[in-house]
Amino acid sequence: MSALGRTSVIFDLDGTLVDSEPNYFEAGRRTLAEQGVTDFTWAEHERYVGISTRETVALWKERYDVRSPLDVLLADMNRRYLELARAATHVYPEMRKFVELLAAEGVPMAVASGSAPAAIEAILTGTGLAAQLTTVVSADEVAHGKPAPDVFLEAARRLGAGPADCVVLEDAAPGAAAAHAAGMRCVAIPYVAAQADDPAFATAGLLLRGGQGEFTAQAAYDWLARSASAS
Repeated sequence: MSALGRTSVIFDLDGTLVDSEPNYFEAGRRTLAEQGVTDFTWAEHERYVGISTRETVALWKERYDVRSPLDVLLADMNRRYLELARAATHVYPEMRKFVELLAAEGVPMAVASGSAPAAIEAILTGTGLAAQLTTVVSADEVAHGKPAPDVFLEAARRLGAGPADCVVLEDAAPGAAAAHAAGMRCVAIPYVAAQADDPAFATAGLLLRGGQGEFTAQAAYDWLARSASAS
């Protein structure tokens, strides 16, 4: 048996496994520009890191008084994002190593993301992660996106794992809050450094304040092994 025992690992996708936020920002900037909003900045984009695309677009409609229907705006955003994602999405090297390390030991894994199913599939296929990460849940498939626990609980259900046996890897405060609400341990790797002090991250079992620059596959594996032996 693996040193991780019954542990299952659930990955957030955007900002955790892959650095897709630049693509989301550019897709959002172009989508809003078409609606007459021409001053959307990276700092404004950071407010929406960690929540689903649908919820982000709904907030834009309200904040910027966008006239287009929500579904039209969402379709525009997803289309632009898919074009960018298919062209280039960067996998964090240590995250790829971590996935390979877990796969070699037969540890059950899933992806639970706020992105649309087509976007998740495009990224996992394009980066070669699809071979190891075959269990996938989009926030579009559940009642509520993060910080509600729905996506993580559905991922655990599909893996056949109890929430207490699941460890979530997350880069955003809403995701850390969702993991806590689901009764799961969390390894938090803040994408936005300024958000490391968010109370949601304080619930994480392991908080890497330095973000991806501090994450290593071996250290994460060792923490999981210690966590498994202690439980």
